[in-house]
Amino acid sequence: MEPQLTKYASTMKMEEMAPHVTEPSKSPKMYTVEDAVETIGFGRFHIMLFLIMGSTGIAEAMEIMLLAVISSSIRCEWHLRSWEVALVTMMVFLGYMIFSIILGLLADRYGRLKILIVSFLWAAYFSLLTSFAPSYGWFVFLRCLVGCGVSGHSQGLIIKTEFLPKNVRGYMLPLSQLFWLAGSLLIIGLGSVVTPTLGWRWLVRFASIPGIILVLVFKFIPESARFNVSVGRQQAAMDTLGKIAKINRSKMPEGTIHEPVSNKSGARARRQGSFTIYVITFFSLLRLGIAFAYYGVILTSSELLENNLLCGTGREEILIEEGAGPCYCNMLSTSDYQTMMISTIGEIACKELLQ
Repeated sequence: MEPQLTKYASTMKMEEMAPHVTEPSKSPKMYTVEDAVETIGFGRFHIMLFLIMGSTGIAEAMEIMLLAVISSSIRCEWHLRSWEVALVTMMVFLGYMIFSIILGLLADRYGRLKILIVSFLWAAYFSLLTSFAPSYGWFVFLRCLVGCGVSGHSQGLIIKTEFLPKNVRGYMLPLSQLFWLAGSLLIIGLGSVVTPTLGWRWLVRFASIPGIILVLVFKFIPESARFNVSVGRQQAAMDTLGKIAKINRSKMPEGTIHEPVSNKSGARARRQGSFTIYVITFFSLLRLGIAFAYYGVILTSSELLENNLLCGTGREEILIEEGAGPCYCNMLSTSDYQTMMISTIGEIACKELLQ
């Protein structure tokens, strides 16, 4: 027995002296929302997303272009001067400007889709109330509230951008502008038929219908995965991306979702922050110039069409004071509507050539 015990003891000693090799622990695989979007790729979900979220541009265009179509009607009904007609447009964009900031902050806190739905309900509700406005003051107030609601429609563009893969963003986002132009054509066409027969109040009611329809179809669009991750709902983001992959008949990346946290500090962070502020300021001023020129042209088109050669300087005030004359109440004619539609069609053609 002694030789066997000696052999067993020597064997144990050699095992103790041998170096222990530990297998490296495998860390769980992780991926970002962008990685998942790129892995899933473009498919049927994105076509549905493009059509539904692109249609928000139709509703927005109809509410904005409505001002140009009914300006002559409200001028005649409430005996308005030119500055009073212009005040309506100004108040709409004032509400739009203020609530763009407010709704943007709320969307970062409560979710893009929730704010989008609330903004459409808000705009449709006050647009319908506008059609019952008993006076000019009420009309201006209610249209300002409509502008507040319309400012939240941009959340649809944000959701669409966050779900689109990089290789299609470059042409899918500019292509979305066609929905705005389609909305412009729709409200001008409706105006040429509805205003002479049923009146401008029914046109306002018809203009709110697309917004109500879109609220019903928003149930097919999920909340932004990036928003869910930003508020700590990783599982909800993974579920959303998994459903998209299933609709597209694609696959998800392996692992769990995780967004890296930036640890930049010091001079590099300050330089990057300064550059970001410069870029935001530059493009904000650029956007200001574009909006000033674009909306200035499309919203004054009806004003130019209403007036004719008889409406020269000084002549308008005389006719207004007398309560009669072509400059006081000159409704848009069929040819005027045709001119507005031709200019919109030309905008569509040029946009396609420039893309």
